[in-house]
Amino acid sequence: MHRIALLSLVFLIIPHKSSSQSLNSNRKKLEAVRTTTPPKIDGVIDDEAWKSAEIAKDFVMMRPNNGEAEKDTHKTEVRLLYDNEAIYISAVMFTPDPTKIPAEFTNRDNFGNSDFFMAMINPNDDGQNSSMFIVTASGVQIDSKVSNGNNEDYNWSAVWSSEIKINDTNWTVEMKIPYRALRFSNENVQSWGMNFHRETRNLNARYTWNHIDNTIGKWTQYDGLVENFKNIKPPTRLSFYPYASGTVTSTKNETNADWSVGMDIKYGITENFTLDATLIPDFGQTAFDNVSLNLGPFEQQFSEQRQFFTEGTELFTKGRLFYSRRIGSRPIDQFNVSSQLKSNEEITDKPNKVDMLNAIKISGRTKNGLGIGFFNAITDKTEATILNKDTQETRKVVTNPFSNYNILVLDQQFNQNSAITLINTNVTRDGRFRDANVTGLLWHVEDKKSRYNIDGSFKMSAISDDINSPNNGYAFDTSIGKQSGNWIGEIGYQFENKDYNPNDMGILFSNNEQGIYGFARYRILQPKGMFNSYNISMYYNVNFLHTPGTYTGSSVRLSFGSQTRKRFGFGGNINYNTVGKNFFEPREGSTSGIYFKTPMRLNLNHWGSTDYRKKFAVDYSWYYTFFKDNPKESYGFRFSPRYRFSNQFSLIYGIRYNKTNREQGYVTKIDTDNVSSDPALAPLLDEIIFGERDWTTYDNSLTGKYSFSTKSALSLTFRHNWSKVPYHDQYYSLNKNDGTLITNNYKSNNDKNFNSWNLDLNYVWQFAPGSQLIAFYRNSINPDNDFAPADIDFSDNINRLFKEDMQHTFSLRLVYFIDYNNLKNIL
Repeated sequence: MHRIALLSLVFLIIPHKSSSQSLNSNRKKLEAVRTTTPPKIDGVIDDEAWKSAEIAKDFVMMRPNNGEAEKDTHKTEVRLLYDNEAIYISAVMFTPDPTKIPAEFTNRDNFGNSDFFMAMINPNDDGQNSSMFIVTASGVQIDSKVSNGNNEDYNWSAVWSSEIKINDTNWTVEMKIPYRALRFSNENVQSWGMNFHRETRNLNARYTWNHIDNTIGKWTQYDGLVENFKNIKPPTRLSFYPYASGTVTSTKNETNADWSVGMDIKYGITENFTLDATLIPDFGQTAFDNVSLNLGPFEQQFSEQRQFFTEGTELFTKGRLFYSRRIGSRPIDQFNVSSQLKSNEEITDKPNKVDMLNAIKISGRTKNGLGIGFFNAITDKTEATILNKDTQETRKVVTNPFSNYNILVLDQQFNQNSAITLINTNVTRDGRFRDANVTGLLWHVEDKKSRYNIDGSFKMSAISDDINSPNNGYAFDTSIGKQSGNWIGEIGYQFENKDYNPNDMGILFSNNEQGIYGFARYRILQPKGMFNSYNISMYYNVNFLHTPGTYTGSSVRLSFGSQTRKRFGFGGNINYNTVGKNFFEPREGSTSGIYFKTPMRLNLNHWGSTDYRKKFAVDYSWYYTFFKDNPKESYGFRFSPRYRFSNQFSLIYGIRYNKTNREQGYVTKIDTDNVSSDPALAPLLDEIIFGERDWTTYDNSLTGKYSFSTKSALSLTFRHNWSKVPYHDQYYSLNKNDGTLITNNYKSNNDKNFNSWNLDLNYVWQFAPGSQLIAFYRNSINPDNDFAPADIDFSDNINRLFKEDMQHTFSLRLVYFIDYNNLKNIL
């Protein structure tokens, strides 16, 4: 803890007050007008109250022609009012033919093909942390938290009101944003940073009230100013989300039913800080993971699907020390229960999931820019059941103990573009299981005009348990970059020593590495010729082990990305890797000195995406990879057409095909157990066995939605992933001196046939603000890797797959939003 105390002194030298908006000297201003008779939120701007409001007008194009004045045919007028409860915003958006306004119905927080209006609100006027409230031309609500000027979190959801109306010469929006949806100080007179955006899809244009200069800085640094909010008080921000759910799961042989009740709570501790808690959490309706066959040395990483861990976590994800899937995932099984079995014992039950009991998070930011975050989660003990086959007695063995997960974050922002962060993660496990502590000091500092930056971090990990002495590791990364104008770039250096390990709560695939990295990029900032935008970039990496400093290889990438004036996006890149030394594929540890020599590699790929404004659009890509002095080759493609049948109904199909021939990879290491079961392997004792394999993968997916209204929709998500990996008859021993392969007499069947089948169908009905009824059905098949031969074709594989046991899950979940202020008024 003394290190944390010393590092905390850094915050004493950081200016605690944001500077003025130096990039935004000509910012527009608007007077906030108080109303005693709030307007009715119906999309019709005819209330008497609107007549007293000032008009925000003369919008300026943000893209593609940055700085161009709005067209006379597409004027925009915005008005703002406030009272003791909320702010009210109306917008009139003129257009020559309102019948041609794109207005696709989507689920909440999805844009689709639709015009929209957006209000960006920053009560602290700090240039980095805004709330976005968006209404599309179909009436769909979208909201997002912006942090550090560029990270948009659409998982954040507030409860607010809006309505739209399409008229003869324009379309209009009315919004009511309650103060409970915002965080602001308790001052008698306040001025808030705000900007208003209008997206016009037919023109392929974004307009903003206050001009955003795309040559320098971030878009959040260009807010206008709404002045003189007087005598508004932050309300009691207390909301309850009680839920009830029931689930039925059935397979061919059994059916199980379960039910759950619980509650999520949001409470404003102060005007700037909020507590979120989930009590008796239920994650039964989370989407499936995109599981695929993994034959590499590292674990597979999955995106977070649980809302509690995706909403409002911008502080906790700093430094990449928080991989939320660690909480409630598979038991760590630190002492390998299977290896402790006696000859007359067997495991009859071994849960593959840890139950989370509860979790809380506290987060917020002061007026002076200090962000504070605290996260805590508790998981239950998980036990395996072991049966004595002679006596029929059972015993329990802990595979995951009662565990506590903590994160503490201090994030001081300054100068509207910079921040220094201190973050600590801690995992404490009951009993003799391992504990882990990781601390990171992070910095991102820009000059006042946001032209250059210095970015980096220093992190330390400490692992301890009752078996091993504390094990401390370190990581360091720093870079300097230019971020303004047509030419931008970066150069940096990073390392992780051999003992650095954040994986009890974070994720790091490999340590004991160091490298020099960087990029240079040329981009256009105004349309040029046939292009709305394009950029050309070159990236490079030069890599070494940290200990003992062995050179492991270099890579260079040249890439191009663009969008034409007709909204066709395309690009590609060329990637070159030198001959390298892979110290991780042999599974011996990077300090063992044992490596696999990888060949020189040249990869070509191309991608394209057609205009989403049209009913039919296509995304595609392809790649081909050459390897010098090696039989391996790799190629593949992705093709994803989409069709919008109407504003209510759309489908997207996707197919991916990847093929790798004669790939060389790790199979096993011959130890005494192998020799005991097959004495013919004795000559290969301690040898590391590699095989040569042909790897083919098909990935088919289908997503679709039918919207009955902006409040209810039926959605479909389907994915079938199939990989077949037959091995060649000849196997090899790894030469531990030079990383090459030597033929041997090893014989074994290591073929793989992997399938993952999931189909999700769900209906969502928002029957009241913040309240939902969700009906969910899942059909899944996940057989063993070797359920069928690896040399069969696609049709045969499907026929065999459907003969496997299929799991059906049906779930019904009701969530109701209760605002304490409304409840208080009723009572």
